[in-house]
Amino acid sequence: MPAIRIIHRTPLPPAEAWRRLTDWERHGAQVPLTRTIIETEPPTHVGTRFTARTGVGRITFDDTMEVVRWQPPAPPSAGLVRLEKRGRAVTGWAEIEVRPLPSGGTEAHWREDLRVRGLPRLLDPLTAAAGRLVFNRALTRLLSPRPGPGARSGRG
Repeated sequence: MPAIRIIHRTPLPPAEAWRRLTDWERHGAQVPLTRTIIETEPPTHVGTRFTARTGVGRITFDDTMEVVRWQPPAPPSAGLVRLEKRGRAVTGWAEIEVRPLPSGGTEAHWREDLRVRGLPRLLDPLTAAAGRLVFNRALTRLLSPRPGPGARSGRG
């Protein structure tokens, strides 16, 4: 079972929730001291690569990811994106799934198996707790009805 699992409900339709949750640049804006560097041409597809760089000055670490599954939602089906973490420091995988709710809106599932090289397994519970805190905050902000930090003006 993945170390991190977060479920969030939103009144947004699945297509809009998907758009927001797969806007990789906005992800970086939700995590303190992080920016996202897109390494491939849009639109996102299997093979898209990007890096979340976190740190201050010369003290940084990279979380390099590649999209290995890209299945946008299409009524009545859920959407699923799977990312493989391919960095030197951070490994594992992440999945973001959006499911339409019968009553309208969307249920978003964020699952992540996160490993930091060099950290002993003894610290896994602490890493998972920190990840849940950061990813829950990011998920909430990305799905917020009001544009949050990192939102681009002129986009609906």
